[in-house]
Amino acid sequence: MDSSFYIWIYKVISYTFRFYEGALLIYIFSSWFPISRENIIIRFLEDICEPYLKLFRKILPPLAMVDFSPILAFIALGFIERLIYALVFGVSIF
Repeated sequence: MDSSFYIWIYKVISYTFRFYEGALLIYIFSSWFPISRENIIIRFLEDICEPYLKLFRKILPPLAMVDFSPILAFIALGFIERLIYALVFGVSIF
Protein backbone atom coordinates (compact mmCIF):
# COMPACT_ATOMS: atom_id res chain seq x y z
CA MET A 1 0.00 0.00 0.00
CA ASP A 2 0.99 3.59 -0.54
CA SER A 3 2.53 5.43 2.41
CA SER A 4 -0.06 8.21 2.09
CA PHE A 5 -2.74 5.66 2.95
CA TYR A 6 -0.94 4.81 6.20
CA ILE A 7 -0.55 8.50 7.00
CA TRP A 8 -4.27 8.99 6.39
CA ILE A 9 -5.14 6.04 8.68
CA TYR A 10 -2.78 7.39 11.36
CA LYS A 11 -4.41 10.84 11.18
CA VAL A 12 -7.94 9.43 11.40
CA ILE A 13 -7.05 7.40 14.48
CA SER A 14 -5.15 10.30 16.05
CA TYR A 15 -7.87 12.89 15.39
CA THR A 16 -10.55 10.54 16.71
CA PHE A 17 -8.71 10.05 19.97
CA ARG A 18 -7.89 13.77 20.32
CA PHE A 19 -11.58 14.59 19.77
CA TYR A 20 -12.67 12.11 22.42
CA GLU A 21 -10.01 13.29 24.88
CA GLY A 22 -11.16 16.88 24.36
CA ALA A 23 -14.79 15.88 24.82
CA LEU A 24 -13.92 14.09 28.06
CA LEU A 25 -11.96 17.07 29.31
CA ILE A 26 -14.76 19.54 28.55
CA TYR A 27 -17.34 17.22 30.11
CA ILE A 28 -15.25 16.83 33.27
CA PHE A 29 -14.64 20.58 33.60
CA SER A 30 -18.32 21.30 32.96
CA SER A 31 -19.15 19.51 36.20
CA TRP A 32 -17.16 22.15 38.09
CA PHE A 33 -19.29 25.05 36.85
CA PRO A 34 -23.01 25.79 37.19
CA ILE A 35 -23.94 24.96 33.61
CA SER A 36 -27.46 23.80 32.78
CA ARG A 37 -27.56 20.06 32.12
CA GLU A 38 -30.28 20.77 29.57
CA ASN A 39 -27.74 22.48 27.31
CA ILE A 40 -27.54 20.57 24.00
CA ILE A 41 -23.71 20.51 24.05
CA ILE A 42 -23.58 19.19 27.61
CA ARG A 43 -26.18 16.54 26.77
CA PHE A 44 -24.13 15.48 23.73
CA LEU A 45 -20.97 15.26 25.84
CA GLU A 46 -22.83 13.32 28.51
CA ASP A 47 -24.13 10.86 25.91
CA ILE A 48 -20.67 10.11 24.54
CA CYS A 49 -18.58 10.38 27.74
CA GLU A 50 -20.70 9.02 30.55
CA PRO A 51 -20.83 5.36 29.38
CA TYR A 52 -17.03 5.28 29.17
CA LEU A 53 -16.56 6.98 32.54
CA LYS A 54 -19.08 4.63 34.23
CA LEU A 55 -16.76 1.72 33.48
CA PHE A 56 -14.04 3.34 35.54
CA ARG A 57 -16.36 4.52 38.32
CA LYS A 58 -17.14 0.86 38.95
CA ILE A 59 -13.42 0.19 39.40
CA LEU A 60 -12.58 3.37 41.30
CA PRO A 61 -15.60 4.92 43.06
CA PRO A 62 -15.44 8.55 44.21
CA LEU A 63 -13.43 9.08 47.39
CA ALA A 64 -14.35 11.94 49.75
CA MET A 65 -16.53 13.58 47.07
CA VAL A 66 -13.66 13.55 44.54
CA ASP A 67 -13.94 11.43 41.41
CA PHE A 68 -10.55 10.07 40.35
CA SER A 69 -11.98 7.77 37.66
CA PRO A 70 -11.31 10.27 34.80
CA ILE A 71 -7.57 9.93 35.44
CA LEU A 72 -7.86 6.18 34.99
CA ALA A 73 -10.05 6.74 31.93
CA PHE A 74 -7.41 8.96 30.26
CA ILE A 75 -4.66 6.43 30.99
CA ALA A 76 -6.77 3.63 29.51
CA LEU A 77 -7.61 5.76 26.47
CA GLY A 78 -3.91 6.31 25.78
CA PHE A 79 -3.25 2.59 26.13
CA ILE A 80 -6.12 1.74 23.76
CA GLU A 81 -4.76 4.21 21.21
CA ARG A 82 -1.29 2.65 21.37
CA LEU A 83 -2.84 -0.82 21.09
CA ILE A 84 -4.71 0.20 17.94
CA TYR A 85 -1.50 1.61 16.44
CA ALA A 86 0.25 -1.65 17.25
CA LEU A 87 -2.47 -3.71 15.59
CA VAL A 88 -2.83 -1.53 12.50
CA PHE A 89 0.82 -0.67 11.86
CA GLY A 90 2.58 -3.61 13.49
CA VAL A 91 4.65 -1.47 15.85
CA SER A 92 5.49 -1.96 19.52
CA ILE A 93 2.96 -0.77 22.09
CA PHE A 94 5.60 0.94 24.22
